[in-house]
Amino acid sequence: MVGCIVGWSHSKFGKLAGEDVESLVVRAARDALADAGVAAKDVDAIVLGHFNAGFSAQDFTAPLVLAADDAFRFKPALRVENACATGSAAVHVGLDTLAAGRARIVLVVGVEKMTDAAPDDIARNLLKASYVKDEAGIPGGFAGVFAHLAEAYFQKHGDQSDALARIAAKNHRNGCANPYAQIRKDLGYDFCRTVSEKNPIVAGRLRRTDCSPVSDGAAAVVLADVGTALSLGKAVAVRGATRVTDFLPMSRRDPTRFEGAAEAWRQALAEARVGLGDLDLVEVHDCFTIAELLIYEAMGLAPEGQGARAIEEGWSERGGRLPVNPSGGLKAKGHPIGATGVSMHALAAMQVTGSAGDMQIPNAALAGIFNMGGTAVANYVSILERLR
Repeated sequence: MVGCIVGWSHSKFGKLAGEDVESLVVRAARDALADAGVAAKDVDAIVLGHFNAGFSAQDFTAPLVLAADDAFRFKPALRVENACATGSAAVHVGLDTLAAGRARIVLVVGVEKMTDAAPDDIARNLLKASYVKDEAGIPGGFAGVFAHLAEAYFQKHGDQSDALARIAAKNHRNGCANPYAQIRKDLGYDFCRTVSEKNPIVAGRLRRTDCSPVSDGAAAVVLADVGTALSLGKAVAVRGATRVTDFLPMSRRDPTRFEGAAEAWRQALAEARVGLGDLDLVEVHDCFTIAELLIYEAMGLAPEGQGARAIEEGWSERGGRLPVNPSGGLKAKGHPIGATGVSMHALAAMQVTGSAGDMQIPNAALAGIFNMGGTAVANYVSILERLR
């Protein structure tokens, strides 16, 4: 056990007019502290996850958290960035701070404000999470990078476009139950599999419904050591928390396998002393539907080359062997980059405490989280279980 989550908050994700990074951070911080029953004066350290990469003119953002409460003044605040895994990186830094004995309570906030940027700027900013030297010229921007993965997988294992459409349809259906989700509409399998004016090809063979949307939003969690957590109203233990980094250039890896993700899952499950079959649900990084398909294989839900079975045979559905993304995932919930990993931790904590509302998986006791940066380059896995 590496620490506990004792409170959380989550904004609506989407195009949030009238909000900026500061307003999102302040609200998330205040709401998480209130949920935990913790005063700002009792927080020992602050970690902010904020990718930015040009989305916000304010690049020095860790001190913005202090605007949430004057009692934060003079406390250490750190900004963490690790591409699309930024939010989980912030959570893990908070857990490391607890483990080092440097804090008893840590506030972690994740945020991104993406929708104010022009489309061309958004594409350039996202490509900074790839190996720019060789991959920035791939047609279609970051979607083109994942379209390249999909094409390599299809050439090796056959065209899986229909399986990707099923993943999109599942996540949109799940997103209808998520009050924080950017897209709360059951689009249906037929719509997701059919190329149309409303569902055009974005890159390669990836359709719009295969791609997560551009989003604004924030989420926060309050972390505490076990002793402190047991004195508070609720405690979700982080039984395992591992991260693995793979080579950045896709040319140095097999694009049809998420090997770094597989290693992160192996380490996290071993640290938590559980098997994949012990988990009641997982929230995973479906920035593109091909990513969720590859994650099925990386975590061991399906054998290599057979990820489609997990969705075609219903294993990843809400009532299946292992529900995947009951929140709707990034595909429906949205993907404000710095907030994504923190959101996953907050939503998984809701699940294991039975407070996930319409998203709730019945009797959920053990949840897994997988958040990645780039094409499974930065790989973060957490295993959560209710302590009290």
